[in-house]
Amino acid sequence: QVQLVESGGGLVQPGGSLTVSCAASGRSFSGYAMGWFRQAPGKEREFVAAIHWNNGDPYYTDSVKGRFTISRDRAKNTVYLQMSSLKPEDTAVYYCAAKPGAATIHHYVYNYWGQGTQVTVSS
Repeated sequence: QVQLVESGGGLVQPGGSLTVSCAASGRSFSGYAMGWFRQAPGKEREFVAAIHWNNGDPYYTDSVKGRFTISRDRAKNTVYLQMSSLKPEDTAVYYCAAKPGAATIHHYVYNYWGQGTQVTVSS
């Protein structure tokens, strides 16, 4: 079955950097969009970034543009989210997700989800 396993979360100081990874398995992800979402306590899950598996086109929410970079390694079946200039408001559980077709910001159309990894930005 399809598995998405996130890793790399942790505690980082404001202004610092962190990279989270999503190891995908269980099927070919050709033609899929791979997304990163986050959810802070008491808030709704929100779109962060997405990338198309085939052509690598990235998409970002405005609040992370210029600070976060999404990428994928097709040989390793892994998607990465490199985060820099981190702010306390970036604190959340970060989830990896996958859906066939084009990327979208709407979490409810993603078919597959990982278990999440906690990212805490605090001094």
